[in-house]
Amino acid sequence: MTHDVSYEPDEDGIDRRGFLKCMAWAGTGMLWALTGGTLKSYGLGRVFDPAADLRQADFTFVQISDSHIGFDRAANPNVVATMQEAIAKIKALPTKPEFLLHTGDVSHSSKPQEFDTVAQIVQGAGIAQAFYVPGEHDILGANGKTYRERFGKGTLGDGWYSFDHRGVHCVGLVNVMNLKSGGFGSLGPQQLEWLARDLKRHKSSTPIVVFAHIPLWTVYPDWGWGTADSAQALSYLRRFGSVTVLNGHIHQTMQKMEGNISFHTAMSTAFPQPKPGTAPSPGPLKVPAETLRSVLGLTSVDYVEHKSPLAVVDTTLASSTPAP
Repeated sequence: MTHDVSYEPDEDGIDRRGFLKCMAWAGTGMLWALTGGTLKSYGLGRVFDPAADLRQADFTFVQISDSHIGFDRAANPNVVATMQEAIAKIKALPTKPEFLLHTGDVSHSSKPQEFDTVAQIVQGAGIAQAFYVPGEHDILGANGKTYRERFGKGTLGDGWYSFDHRGVHCVGLVNVMNLKSGGFGSLGPQQLEWLARDLKRHKSSTPIVVFAHIPLWTVYPDWGWGTADSAQALSYLRRFGSVTVLNGHIHQTMQKMEGNISFHTAMSTAFPQPKPGTAPSPGPLKVPAETLRSVLGLTSVDYVEHKSPLAVVDTTLASSTPAP
C-alpha cells in the first residue's frame, strides 16, 4: 500500500514551478496503438517524434494513473496542475485516442470534490470515453461507495467490468478492496469466478487488455507491490495469443514479459515513488531538482502478438538518447 509519509533523501526540494516544468518534460502517461493485432506503446513525450508514425494504427488509447487529486505535500504541492499538463499532452496528440484508461488512485482522500476535479480535467482531453478502476486511496470510507457512484456506474461487485472495442476485449479489475498482509492486492473468489466466465466467451485469438491498480505480477514483495491471488487470474489468460496487463500504484515504469502476457506499470501524474528497496518504505518521493530528470523518464514498449519478445527502450529525461 502506498504510504502517506514522504521519503525525503535530503532537503534540496524542488519548487512548484520547477516541478511543473520537469513534469511537462516527462510527458506522464502512455499512448497505446493497436495495428493488426500488435500493441505498441509510446511515452507521451515520444509520440511527437516523426519516427513514431501512428497513422497506420487501427486505433489508439491512452493510459494515465495515480493522479492523487487532493495531495498537497512537498513531493508535489499542485497535483491538479501536473495532471492538467498530462491531459494537455493527450489533447495535443496527432492521433486522437479512442478512449482513456485511468488505473487508479484517482483521488488522494476519496472526497467527492476530488473525484469531480478529475472528471472535469479528463473531460478536457476531448476523448469520447474514459474508464476507471479504483486505487486504495479511492475507497476510503463507505467501502468505496463514493468512488462507485462517480466512476463505477453499471459495474459489478466492487467495481469490476469488461467491454469490447473494435475486436479487443478490455477487462477492468479491482484488487484494492481487501488488501492482504504487507499491502498485497487481492481479487477475491467472486471476481475470479466472474473473470473466468467473462473470458470463456472469447476466442483465443482475441487481443485482451487487462487493467487494475496494483500490479498483477510481484514487483517487490517487501513493499506489497503485487497481487496475492493473481496467479489464478493469469491462468485464465494464458490461452490467449495477445494479453497486455496495465497497472499503476508504484508510480514508475516497469515491464515484464511472461509467455504471452506483457505487463506494464505506469508513471503517476502526481509524484514519483522510490525504486524498489532504495528507501525505508514506499511513498511520495521528494527529489532534488538536479536529479528529477533521471527519476521521471520516457519508455517505448513494443509488443508483437504471439511470438515476438517485449522490446523496451528507456529514455531518461537527463538524456535525449536511450538509457544503456
